[in-house]
Order: sequence, then structure tokens, then C-alpha cells
Amino acid sequence: MRPYDAAVQPSSLSRPLTQGTLDVLLGRYADMGDPVACEPVSHGLLNRGYRVTTTRGRYFLKHHLDGQAARARIECRHRAAARLGELGLPVVPAVPDAEGRSVVVAADGRCFALHPWIEGGHRHGSELSLTQCAGLGTLLGRVHTRLARAGVPKAPRGAVSADPAATYETIGALLERVRARRRRDSFDELAEHRLTERRALLRHHARERPDAVQDRFYGWVHGDFHPLNLLYAPGGATARVVAILDWDRLGVQPRAEEAVRGAAIFFLRPGGTLDLRRVRAFARAYRGGARAPREELAAAVHRVWWERLNDFWMLRWRYERSDGRVDVQFPAAAALVVWWTAHYEAVRAAFCD
Repeated sequence: MRPYDAAVQPSSLSRPLTQGTLDVLLGRYADMGDPVACEPVSHGLLNRGYRVTTTRGRYFLKHHLDGQAARARIECRHRAAARLGELGLPVVPAVPDAEGRSVVVAADGRCFALHPWIEGGHRHGSELSLTQCAGLGTLLGRVHTRLARAGVPKAPRGAVSADPAATYETIGALLERVRARRRRDSFDELAEHRLTERRALLRHHARERPDAVQDRFYGWVHGDFHPLNLLYAPGGATARVVAILDWDRLGVQPRAEEAVRGAAIFFLRPGGTLDLRRVRAFARAYRGGARAPREELAAAVHRVWWERLNDFWMLRWRYERSDGRVDVQFPAAAALVVWWTAHYEAVRAAFCD
């Protein structure tokens, strides 16, 4: 049996999962068996995950980094996910402990949830056939329509489009940080170029700030629909999704914006363009599955484009938080904004026609 301390290395965001802590956590569950192995399986931005093997089977142990204060909110989302499973969606409900709770709290206040281990792999949109792209759109449409039927408690809405005046200030502050670096590298040069470029684009398009979203376009959404939160069964062009993971951002938002954001991640090419053929297959199926009208998708495309035009979260992580974990995503994401602006009508047509 591997020592847990060696298998799970500490990070700046979480302490190591020791054998003693794991034994206590598993002791909260009935008939879990004895632990055999524990190893990290992901290092996401918001949570930590471990594959735990016991004498009774394999499980995914998720460490929720938002802590004990969020326990009730996490359990509410677990109940919503379980309800979606009952409605036929591929979710992985949390295992209840001996008291029926889906979140267990360690002695030091850390929160964990245990899920059955599901075999599968992640796939980028470039690995999907057109039929699978359509299946992905149909699946997201089913998520949105069945969330509306799941009886999840209502939550406040809130989708205010970015203010370009505030964005100008952000660009200026980031440029100061980039230019003040003593040892600039190629990333810093690219960041300065994209910031300057984005400021010019924003000045040109400042009057295109989106209007308020119509109330009828709001609904419950997964909140983080991207390739790392979907598991596909082993196989080729016919492989299907066996699990939708990570419901931590479940909330009320403009529904179709999740479809546009998801497509902009799934079908983003390395050079910063979108595979519009796959986008079209995905979007047509989504519109049918969610019963979403063309005007809803058109509004969503405009709002997500504006959001991307005004968004600098990756650079803020690097230059304000000294956190470079998302640096690798920046070149393609920044290039996409420029390409999307130049091909705005073609992108909207791919989603709406």
C-alpha cells in the first residue's frame, strides 16, 4: 500500500491528504472497506481530486477548497445532480455517509465528497466526429431543460455586461505591471501586444455593449461545461458521454451563453480560431434539445463575444496573483478574441442558422 503522504504532494492551496485523515474520512461511510491506495488524479483550479481504492472498490474523493462554510451549498448541488441522474442524465451522485450527508468535514475543517469511480477519458472537440458534436449539443440542451424540471431552489439572476470604462483601467494597470518587469520573456511581450491590441478593439466597438438579457432567456445551467468536466467511454467516433462532472458552479444564468462558452472551449483551435463546422453541428443540436430560438442564440453570441473582449482573468492571475497555471491557455484565448471580432457574422451564423 502506498503511503498517502508520498502519493499526494502539498500545494499552496491544500495540505497533503495523510493516511490518518483518509482513514477518518472513510470511517464516516458504511461498508466502505479498508483503504488500499490513494493517488491524485487532477489538479484543477478550484478543487483537488484523488482516486481512492479500498477492499470494496474504487472511488473519487473530491476536496472542496471553498471549505466548511460552503457545506450546505455543496450538498444542495449534490441533491440537484442526483435528481438529474433520476431524470436520465449521466451524472455521478455523491455517496452518502452513515448519517446521510453527502459532504464530510475533516477535523481541520476541510470538506470532502466521495463519488463512485467512473472509467472514461476527456476529449477535445477536435477529437469528436460531427455526430458526436451534435450529441454534445443535444446533451447540453437536455441538461438545461431537465434542470428546469429538477426542482432546484430558485437563485438570484445577475448577468451585467462589462463596462468598457472599467476595462480601460484594467488594461492600463496590467500594462504597467508588464512593463515594470525586470526580466521580460516572450509571454510578457505577447501580453503587452494583446493588451494594446485589445484596447484599440474596445475603443472601436465600445458602443456595442449588450443590452440586458430578457428574463425568458434565464435558466439553470451547469456553469462549467468544458472538456475536462465530461468523461467519454472508451471508443472511437461512436463513444458516448458517460459522466458530466463538477456541478460546483450550478446556477441561474442566460442558458444559451453556456452553450456559446462551451463551444468556444471545445472547438477552439490552437491558433485561436473556431472550428465552425463543428460549432454548427453542436449548436443546431443544442437549439433543438433546449428548444432555444434563434434570437436567444444570437443574443448569447453577442454577450459572450463582449465578455471575451473585456476579459483579462488569465493575465490578472499571472501579474496580480503571481499564478502562472493558466499561462498556457492565454495565446489561443487572446487570439480568439481578435479572430472572433473579424469573423463576427460567420460565428453568429454558425450558432444561429
